[in-house]
Amino acid sequence: MNVLFVCLGNICRSPMAESMFRQLVNSAGLSDQIKVDSAGTSNEEEGNRPHPEARAVMQSHHLSVEGLVSRPITQRDFAWADYIICMDNMNLYNLRRLAPAADQTKIHLANELVPGHEKTEIPDPWYTHRFEDTYQSLARALPLWLKQIKRQLN
Repeated sequence: MNVLFVCLGNICRSPMAESMFRQLVNSAGLSDQIKVDSAGTSNEEEGNRPHPEARAVMQSHHLSVEGLVSRPITQRDFAWADYIICMDNMNLYNLRRLAPAADQTKIHLANELVPGHEKTEIPDPWYTHRFEDTYQSLARALPLWLKQIKRQLN
């Protein structure tokens, strides 16, 4: 099972989600069955490491920042991913515009599984500067995604 997290620049939310989800997957002993990556809908930050404040929050929660480098989503990603989990409606719109018809059902909002927050966006901390809030939002949503994916693996 392949999971791709997507935000605009791939320097805040999606690399944080990638690292958090990889840690959840490893803790569950599923790293041989679930692969995790991230990308952005923009190429503006291509080649950059995660935002310094995102790295600081990740490190404060003992998350690895190793190997996280921004890159734009490609057509290969749509073919590779079983789940494409994005952070906000702009990402959702852009992904649906870019994705082949056969891959449209793979695209989801991060909070889609969170009761009472199904249509809630995860705001871009690049603008809000609330990186810890981003971490907390992802910490609420990502275990639900792992639970869903585990059901499919069984």
